[in-house]
Amino acid sequence: MSEQNKAAAKRLFDAWNTRDLDVFAEVIAPDCIDHDPQNPFTDIHGPECLQRLARMYLAAFSDQRFLVNEQIAEGDFVTTRWTGTGTNDGEMMGMPPTGKSAVVQGITINRFRDGAIVESWGCWDTLGMMQQLGVVPAAHPAAH
Repeated sequence: MSEQNKAAAKRLFDAWNTRDLDVFAEVIAPDCIDHDPQNPFTDIHGPECLQRLARMYLAAFSDQRFLVNEQIAEGDFVTTRWTGTGTNDGEMMGMPPTGKSAVVQGITINRFRDGAIVESWGCWDTLGMMQQLGVVPAAHPAAH
């Protein structure tokens, strides 16, 4: 079952890359809960939560792509380490486009039941993305 769950988790990233968001309903359970603190749609359960998130980011980064770097599966859980790339050419959560590109690393953990994702946790470098876009100043070493 672990290999099937890994394939299903990767299928989400592939569907995002091809902009085929209908696939989300095939992989995500109707009662799925997303625990990603960066997702403004977590009050919505099921595939619609991730579909809205994907539409928001695709509007902000029209050339956005994901690369699945590695996956680890144990029991009902699949952990996916990924890299996202894109150019901010559209509005994002009220911020105007910057025209800058960003490369972001992240990890997503999905819990499966009967072949569908029922719970998800995301952790990704939001601050690094905002720094690359020039929205937040880059960190500097502390003065001695």
